[in-house]
Amino acid sequence: QVQLVESGGGLVQAGGSLRLSCVASGTIFSIDAMGWYRQTPGKQRELVARISSGGFTDYADSVLGRFAISRDNAKHTTYLQMNSLTPEDTAVYYCNARVLSYSMSYSDYWGQGTQVTVSS
Repeated sequence: QVQLVESGGGLVQAGGSLRLSCVASGTIFSIDAMGWYRQTPGKQRELVARISSGGFTDYADSVLGRFAISRDNAKHTTYLQMNSLTPEDTAVYYCNARVLSYSMSYSDYWGQGTQVTVSS
């Protein structure tokens, strides 16, 4: 089994910054893509950013140029640096990882979510 634990959320004023972290633990052979998604009440979960095992990144248009995703493969960790935050970034942020097990099968895992609140 694999667990993802996010940290780093909180309350910040508009224009401020936060850094989210997500650590994967458990029975892991390797991790393919890792990503960050967010969700607000009444809306579907949406992709914020994702990064491949080779470091290729993909961002939602709304965060391009403000957010940066990175990862440390040795630590099974991904980070999301969020700058120039606006109230529209307020959401619960979820970490996702596509994990390859020792039986050579892929599974997707989610963290429990961390709240990010941006005040105006």
